[in-house]
Amino acid sequence: MAPEKVISRGLPAQRTFNSAIDSTIHGIDNCVMSSLTANDLKTRGVAAIEESLAHQPEAVISVRGKDRFVVMEVAQYHYLRECELDAALAQSQADVAAGRYVVESAQQHIARLDALLTPAGGVAQGSAKSTRPRASARKTMGKSAGRPRPGR
Repeated sequence: MAPEKVISRGLPAQRTFNSAIDSTIHGIDNCVMSSLTANDLKTRGVAAIEESLAHQPEAVISVRGKDRFVVMEVAQYHYLRECELDAALAQSQADVAAGRYVVESAQQHIARLDALLTPAGGVAQGSAKSTRPRASARKTMGKSAGRPRPGR
């Protein structure tokens, strides 16, 4: 069974990914990312974030002198996420083009993974059967998570 041909929409994913990398690198060369302290954030709130994001897409929040968080507008986050997905798509397309894929059933896939996890001459410690919770444990898992269980 041959894999379906994957067609990219719009710009090729690799070009989009490369332009994202280029803009990030050139952006780093041209400016230093704005920094907010946790105290600024505590005293000035969202206004401090808005001020920091007025001239650049991201700002660092430092806590006790150490950079801990990065904030950005939602549009910037969505752009970066799209670039990440485009890069994953480009990598998958390259794998398919190079023949780096396996066509197999779900059972064959599980057997292949078990074989990879099995130490030489031994029983797989992480096999699906040994890591599956007991029925009583599965019942309590659904309750402790605070979610309704399907079909109940």
